[in-house]
Amino acid sequence: MLMRHTFREMWSGLRRNTTMTLAVIVTMWVSLTLLGLGLLAAQEVTLAKGDWYDKIEITVFLCAPDSTASTCEPGVGTTDAQRAQIEATLRDNPEVADVYYQSKQEAWTEFQKVWANSPVIGVMTADMMQDSFRIKLVNPREYQGIVAAVSGMPGVESIQDLHKYLDPLFAWLNMAQWGTVGMSVLLLVAAALQIGNTIRMAAFSRRREIGIMRMVGASNWYIMAPFLLESLVAAIGGAVLAALSLIVFEKSIILDQAAQTITSVGWIGWPHVWSTITWVGIVAIVLSVVPTLVATRRFLRV
Repeated sequence: MLMRHTFREMWSGLRRNTTMTLAVIVTMWVSLTLLGLGLLAAQEVTLAKGDWYDKIEITVFLCAPDSTASTCEPGVGTTDAQRAQIEATLRDNPEVADVYYQSKQEAWTEFQKVWANSPVIGVMTADMMQDSFRIKLVNPREYQGIVAAVSGMPGVESIQDLHKYLDPLFAWLNMAQWGTVGMSVLLLVAAALQIGNTIRMAAFSRRREIGIMRMVGASNWYIMAPFLLESLVAAIGGAVLAALSLIVFEKSIILDQAAQTITSVGWIGWPHVWSTITWVGIVAIVLSVVPTLVATRRFLRV
């Protein structure tokens, strides 16, 4: 009897407020989808950081005879003593996991492979290459110490550090990610206000009925149940549509396009999508229950 009354009242409320309910569903759909995309973007940034930072090496280029850096002796290049001192400094640094020396000949061989089809290969020689030390870091995020240790040492022409390119890139990605989450939060607030107004209108239209139920001793939960179900139906409808949107996004954009085109980056997979959908569902339920409790509170004191 209780369940029959609850579902009958819920259905009656949905029919009376069809337009408002559809508006709530659409708003929840858009806002929850944006929230899900923001969460997926956060996971992708974290994944990409791990992939790229783990692959980062610092390269210390040594002086060539034609180097013009202040740490290089003109016409001489890096001497054997300077090279040994640089290598010892690198190997003694606790931030360094491994050091690999690349000779001029090895650099020339690699240059020939990369520029095999370029006319520049005809004007270059092995003597024009720079030998270098490639450094694998213990923690790719802790690199300032080793850069400071070898910068300015005699025989060091330059240091190539990819962090100066990757750090700004990830900073912009983080801004875009939080911007998406911020917009979704604004829309979620709008959805919560819409749910509250819809339930308030439904409760107001049934205020006399609620008053009679209160006078005959009906419990608060008995009175609120239909309103809670109304808001839950709208929220779950929006959450289901958002989940479908995230699934389509993962399949058509990530797996079928991005992952096929850019293979050097690790991409978010289905486990990330399922966890995101779970959080989207939790947010949808909270956003349906809390505004309903607030909106019906005054009518329960009739």
